[in-house]
Amino acid sequence: MLKSAELPDCCYPNQPILICPSCPTPKHSLYLSNLDDQKFLRFSIKYLYLFKKSVSLDCLKYSLSKVLVDYYPLAGRLRATSEDDQKLKVDCNGEGAVFAEAFMDITAEEFLELSKKPNRSWRKLLYRVEALSFLDVPPLVVQVTNLRCGGMILCTAINHCLCDGIGTSQFLHAWAHITGKPNLDLPITPFHSRQVLKPRSPAQINFSHPGYTRTNPKDNTHMDIVKFLQSQPLVPTSLIFTTSHILQLKRQCVPSLKCTTFEALASHTWRSWVRSLDLSPSLNAKLLFSVNIRKKLIPEIPQGFYGNGFVLGCAQANAKDLVSANLHHVVRLVQQAKSVLNDDCIRSMVDLLEDKTVKTDLSTSLVISQWSKLGLEDLDFGEGQPLHMGPLTSDIYCLFLPVIGDSDAVRVLVSMPEGIVEKFEFYMKEFLDKEDNKDGNGYHEEDNGLI
Repeated sequence: MLKSAELPDCCYPNQPILICPSCPTPKHSLYLSNLDDQKFLRFSIKYLYLFKKSVSLDCLKYSLSKVLVDYYPLAGRLRATSEDDQKLKVDCNGEGAVFAEAFMDITAEEFLELSKKPNRSWRKLLYRVEALSFLDVPPLVVQVTNLRCGGMILCTAINHCLCDGIGTSQFLHAWAHITGKPNLDLPITPFHSRQVLKPRSPAQINFSHPGYTRTNPKDNTHMDIVKFLQSQPLVPTSLIFTTSHILQLKRQCVPSLKCTTFEALASHTWRSWVRSLDLSPSLNAKLLFSVNIRKKLIPEIPQGFYGNGFVLGCAQANAKDLVSANLHHVVRLVQQAKSVLNDDCIRSMVDLLEDKTVKTDLSTSLVISQWSKLGLEDLDFGEGQPLHMGPLTSDIYCLFLPVIGDSDAVRVLVSMPEGIVEKFEFYMKEFLDKEDNKDGNGYHEEDNGLI
């Protein structure tokens, strides 16, 4: 067994290669919408999968070359447009995705022991592309690491400017589908055009958008929580909420309020985060969370849309109110933030983002991204579903992750300064002690119409 949480080094038997589409693909510049090329999204989504049994490297390379025919922008390169160096496009040139193969002297069981909390040594599991800037990193980087036991770890880095979580899941499932069933058509054909999300001319900004602010480097009048957090060593905290735990949270909103699992857990996490940070009572704290807009626009975005089809909902309240409020009140704030996101509001947001001085307001915000309902944990390349699925690294942004083997449970992962983690975990679990004596009251979720 491993003597520490530090992973051994990877051995690379060969230099990484570029995997190009297996047949010619369209050569053109792909327009990126204002939702795609926000500075907030200029990073790669990094997934880590652990499989009990490895898949042939040749099969994975061959199927990747085939799936890149349909998902050809991932084989291209990001560029700044000639008209505006802050506006990005994709040069669909078929240059290829980076594919690295490696070996690590570890077993799947040993990795599972470590899998509750990522640590910095996990970065060894994804090949680091030497690049001068974010634009020089290929949109898709893959590393397959074979293990001593015959298992494998698959890590992927997919540029967020090209797609969101739904799109990454769609691509990974397409790749797995072609690997296991090479002669069958893809279940979903990707739709690459983003014209439906073009801004209007003239712009019609008819709503306030509290999740955004204009760049003003001279404004130092309020605390920047992100800078405060990032100025300290961060450690990940990982908490699993079972179906029973989530039901206990929802009970706090009964009988007058129906709420979803996400609304209840996001509200509870936001409140616990604010409580643990001991913020100034008058500070305006925000919760930013992704909302899928594919069915909210008129007309609806086409099926298979392969771009960023989400906006950030923004709930806000001063810290004093959040700390003193009950969960019912906080859930209402989250629901109100979701309810305003109709077609008019979303298009107003797209128009607002045409102004490149506008940026996501992270200064006093907790950002939550939900990975737990995207089907990411169901990925199967022909040798069975993963033993573990999660991010390669943990950050101050909070992830709601799937729990392998329990589709209704959620794992909450976020990194915080070491001196704050214990308080945050206490507030996150505090309600369980209070509810322990209420389990025998005959309450059933379905009786109360909760979602």
